[in-house]
Amino acid sequence: MKVLVVDDEKDVQTLFEQRFRKEMRSGEMKFVFAFSGEEALKYLGNCEHEAVLILSDINMPGMSGLELLRHIKEKHHEPPPVVMMITAYGDSDNYNTAMKLGADDFLTKPVDFISLKEKLKAIN
Repeated sequence: MKVLVVDDEKDVQTLFEQRFRKEMRSGEMKFVFAFSGEEALKYLGNCEHEAVLILSDINMPGMSGLELLRHIKEKHHEPPPVVMMITAYGDSDNYNTAMKLGADDFLTKPVDFISLKEKLKAIN
């Protein structure tokens, strides 16, 4: 399974690579990282249908994760990627907006990687 992680904090890449080391080594999962919404859209435009799952931060400079979610759901239909939103702010406004825009899940930071691994295995 290919996972696109979108977050403006570059240390997220190291964190995911550490937490999913075993899954990456076995080839069960492959991670690609984008550090802005714009970079994520560019990747999706060039590599459509490669990302099965997208994990996106909500609060990023420039294009927010919610704007990215709207673009993904409008333009990438076949097959539609699963999109999970991640935020440090678990408020109801962000949650409700994300769900209205078509988010498949909503996670809060710090990410519970045990729970995330279970969710990813259920999708795979």
